[in-house]
Amino acid sequence: MSASTDPAQVSLRLVWPQWQGAGTSSVVELAAEFPFDIARRGYAVGSAVLAAVLPPHDGPTVTAPVTMTDDGLTELDGVEAKAVVVEQLAAALQVITEHDPARITTLGGECAVSVAPFSVLAHRYRDDLAILWIDSHPDIGTGASAYPGYHAMAVSTLIGHGDPDIAALLPSTVSADHVALVGLHAWTDDDFPNIADWGIRTFSPADLRTTSTPLLEWLADTGCSRVAIHFDVDTIDSNEIVLGLGAEPDGLTSAQARRVVADIDRAADVVGLTIAEFFPRQVMHLQRLLNGFPLLGR
Repeated sequence: MSASTDPAQVSLRLVWPQWQGAGTSSVVELAAEFPFDIARRGYAVGSAVLAAVLPPHDGPTVTAPVTMTDDGLTELDGVEAKAVVVEQLAAALQVITEHDPARITTLGGECAVSVAPFSVLAHRYRDDLAILWIDSHPDIGTGASAYPGYHAMAVSTLIGHGDPDIAALLPSTVSADHVALVGLHAWTDDDFPNIADWGIRTFSPADLRTTSTPLLEWLADTGCSRVAIHFDVDTIDSNEIVLGLGAEPDGLTSAQARRVVADIDRAADVVGLTIAEFFPRQVMHLQRLLNGFPLLGR
C-alpha cells in the first residue's frame, strides 16, 4: 500500500551499523578468510554499503551511535557483548523517539537492529502491527541458549522473552501470534522448541515457492492492517548468491523473496522495514587491500 502523504507522518531512515550482536564463534567459523578484527566488524561495513547504494530517502536519515572499539564485549547472563548492546539499544531508542516516526527503515547491521524500531512501532500501533521476520534462522534464542550471540535473540526479545535488562528498555513488545517466521529452514535444536511453546507461526521456503497465499491468509487472520518486515539477506538461497555471513542453501530465491514482499506490500501498510546481516566480502577485501596506503589515514 502507498505510504501516507500526511507531512506529520514522519518516515525515518535509521542507519544502525551494529556488529556486536554477532557471536564470536560464528564470525570465526564463517569468515575465516579475514583477520578476526576485520571480520567481526563486517556488518558495520554492510550497513555503510546499504546506505550508499539505496535510493535517496524522502525524510530524515539518522545514524544510531555504534562504537568500533572492543569495549563491552564480555559475555554476561548468556548474552555476548551485553554491556555494549544495552548501551547502543538505549541510544538507538533515543534517536528514534526524537523523530516520533510513523514509519522506520533500518539499515543494519546484524539482526538485532530490528529490536528498537519494531518496539517503537509496536508501541505506536499496538495490536494493529504484525511482524514478518524473513530469515533462514528463527532468532528465538535466549540467555540459556548454547549460542550467546544477541542477533539470534532478536525475535525472543521482541515478543517478551528477552534478557530482563534489555527488555526494560523497550517501549513495547509484540504478541507472538502476530509474528511470522518467513523462509525458516535453519535452526539449532536447543532453541527450536521455543517456536511451538510461544505460538509463533512459521513458513518454510517450500510453503512459499509458488505463491504467497499461505502467508497472506495468516496476515488476514491476525486482523492487523500494518506490518513491519525484517529482511535478513541470508534468506536468499546461497546457491544463487551468498549475501550473508554464512551460506544457507535452499532458501527463497531473489525472485521469490521479491514477490513475497510485494504481495505483503499490496495487502497491508508497511510501516517498518529492516535490511540486516549483509556481509559484503568484496568490499571488505578491498578495505583490507587499501589499508596502509599513503594519504588514506590509518
